Amino acid sequence: MWLSRLVIILIVVALSYPAGAQQPKKVPRIGVLTNAHGPEVMPLWEALRKGLSEHGWVEGQNIFIERRYAEGQVERFPSLAAQLVSGNPDLIVAVSTLGARAAKQATSTIPIVMVYVGDPVGDGLVASLAQPGDNVTGLTFLVGPEMVGKYLELLKETVPTVSRVGFLFHQATPPIFLKEVQAAAQVLAVKLQPLKVQSPNELEGAFATITKGGATGLLVLPHPFTYAHAKQIVDLAAKRRLPAVYGFRESVEAGGLMAYAANAPDMFRRAATYVDKILKGAKPANLPVEQPTKFELVINMKTAKQIGLTIPQSVLYQADKVIK
Repeated sequence: MWLSRLVIILIVVALSYPAGAQQPKKVPRIGVLTNAHGPEVMPLWEALRKGLSEHGWVEGQNIFIERRYAEGQVERFPSLAAQLVSGNPDLIVAVSTLGARAAKQATSTIPIVMVYVGDPVGDGLVASLAQPGDNVTGLTFLVGPEMVGKYLELLKETVPTVSRVGFLFHQATPPIFLKEVQAAAQVLAVKLQPLKVQSPNELEGAFATITKGGATGLLVLPHPFTYAHAKQIVDLAAKRRLPAVYGFRESVEAGGLMAYAANAPDMFRRAATYVDKILKGAKPANLPVEQPTKFELVINMKTAKQIGLTIPQSVLYQADKVIK
């Protein structure tokens, strides 16, 4: 009797599940390690979300995203990376060279998609652009270190009389970029006034040094630090009526004079392609690092007027966007 009842129960349970029914799939978890999350970077995150949605990934539905922000304190990256790794996500999206480096130091197994890094090979993040190796791949914002010379060329073309240029950079900027700027300065017969900083508290003093040294132009190298503190840097340059070239479009939108840079939202949208491929089984080691294909020159005419500068037509013709 008991055997017959058991058979009936098993039949009922079996019939309660449709044929071919499977257990619910695990929802992938993505860790994000970045510097800032204010309104100035919202277009970047919107671009990433758009890219993910293009591949069928919707946050809160079939993918979870856990974020960690350094809030301008880049020394926090290692501890924030460790926090993400402790949660064992399926993948980490690391923004900037420092973020990617911290993530790689925290794990050698979890896939890492780096975004907006400078020299991934020189910094030891990947073995090569074509064959990254290990667990890191993604996108770099520079075609090569030689691109930073373009910033100085633009400044010289915009202000032909400039002969001494303040050169603001974070102490963690890869040395190869500094060498390229110095090489360009020699060709253009411009003297550089290097200003190395590591804290926002040093910016006021750095600009005082620029003024004292007689610089009539400013070059700000792209770095997570100069991105996070763009508004402060832009305001200090305007206060001293310094024509400046930046490596981020967002600096110009914050009031800077001009920038030549990779299209950042496009890069973040493209990062979603790497996320999609890895979640579907691809290995980071086999996914080549992508270099930017879209660059833009952005000029702020309002700022030019405020500092009493007339932008040459030859420069305006090159502009992809002019802010009036």
